[in-house]
Amino acid sequence: MARHPTRSGGSSRLWNWLLLIPFIALLWVPFYNFVEPALWGIPFFYWYQFLWVILTSALIIWVHYKND
Repeated sequence: MARHPTRSGGSSRLWNWLLLIPFIALLWVPFYNFVEPALWGIPFFYWYQFLWVILTSALIIWVHYKND
């Protein structure tokens, strides 16, 4: 099986810093601990976290492709 040549880091490692965005966005709970604005009857507290599940998945895929 062919191996990828080792990289010295460079700009590909900078993309990994983007993975801190979801961590920071969800770290401070009082920032999103609200009922309003509700989205289709779902309190903000829940849909904000669910939105970050989707955004984090997309971000992980993007960082993966940028590091390849």
